[in-house]
Amino acid sequence: MKFEDLIIILGIFLFLIGILLKLNLKIFPLPGDILIKGENFVFYFPIVTSIIISILASIILWFLSKK
Repeated sequence: MKFEDLIIILGIFLFLIGILLKLNLKIFPLPGDILIKGENFVFYFPIVTSIIISILASIILWFLSKK
């Protein structure tokens, strides 16, 4: 895979993230993420989000390695 292809893929990915942010979709926090709100603090641990991102990154990298 050429460097130019990676730049194009990164651009498409950032474009899609920008659209999601512009639409103001409430997709986070996902069910299973840990969110603790106290009087003076907020603790957020995105365990499910991290797992999903890891799985998606593994699939994408596996697919790109096959080319």
